[in-house]
Amino acid sequence: MNRKKIISVVICAALAFCMAASPSRLLSAYAAEDGGISTLPIEIAQYQRSVYTNEWIPIQAASTRPIAVMMPTDKSAQPSYGISHAKVLYEIMEEGEISRQMAVIDDWVQLPQIGNIRSCRAYYIPEATEWDAILIHFGGVVYMKDRITASDINNISGTSQYGVGGGAPGSSAFFRTADKKAPHNAYTSASGILNACGALGYDIGLRPEHYNAKHFTFAEGVNTLEQYGAAAAVANVIDLSQIFPYTRSSLAYNPADGLYYKSLHGNAQTDALNGEQLKFANVIVQNTKWTRLDAKGYLSFQNCDTTEDGYYFTKGRCIHVTWQKTDDYAPTVYYDDSGSEIQLNEGKTYIAIAQKGRNVIYQ
Repeated sequence: MNRKKIISVVICAALAFCMAASPSRLLSAYAAEDGGISTLPIEIAQYQRSVYTNEWIPIQAASTRPIAVMMPTDKSAQPSYGISHAKVLYEIMEEGEISRQMAVIDDWVQLPQIGNIRSCRAYYIPEATEWDAILIHFGGVVYMKDRITASDINNISGTSQYGVGGGAPGSSAFFRTADKKAPHNAYTSASGILNACGALGYDIGLRPEHYNAKHFTFAEGVNTLEQYGAAAAVANVIDLSQIFPYTRSSLAYNPADGLYYKSLHGNAQTDALNGEQLKFANVIVQNTKWTRLDAKGYLSFQNCDTTEDGYYFTKGRCIHVTWQKTDDYAPTVYYDDSGSEIQLNEGKTYIAIAQKGRNVIYQ
């Protein structure tokens, strides 16, 4: 038996009898050993790179629409269920100097409990549509009325979808628990979402007329940012307390696994499903124009822009970036100071949408 066949047999056996092993590691090892994905045995050729993380995932899973779930940062609401499954996690300020999170989850179809679920704001919608996600929320505000009711938006809401009206599409997908007080005790599940999508006629598969397959650009191998020389600053601790003063969100770099571990309110931010602390290969702080809309303090962010900047953090270092987003369904693209698109490392990404004028501190 030649060397190629031996490698094929070993990997196929590993997939068949040890599915607890990482498909990503097996596939990457085979590609590196044998020269590329084109020669993979048929069992392994059923995988492709994730647009969210660049990891190897089953082709069928890659064609499933993600959900974009509104989750709280309130101290009394922690921890949330399923949040560690977010491949891209957004955190954005809301009224009252409290931030909220939107978790973009692709592998949701087996999750027994998701949430807690909170209300949406208009400026989360362009971030959700960027991924052609099904938006999961518990109501909203009047400023999102026109967009949330548009025909291209697929949303599931536990109450009036824009706060003062608009119906509650798929509200039967939600349930409340007794472990927390309202409004922090509303949840959903994969089965609830699937049933709601069936009743509402929502596509579970990615919609070709809306979905943009080009999102992040990932590095071949590991991007240490060393190519930027002195322009890449040390960033072992990312302090977002000036951006999110209530939560004092922060991330600490762990050189043992090359990931940033997230904290909220001075404590590890964990997932109630598995107890895992949230951790990310990539961290982006995206400075964004904003305005206050009314006396209640409701905010507006300029999600689509071509003139703003921010920072990209990975492997304990950071560089200055600029970003561009041209419309709701277009991806946000990040560039280094030479005008080249940045190359993210394989893994999850955390994005802090920062009010322009509020600074990130890192060291």
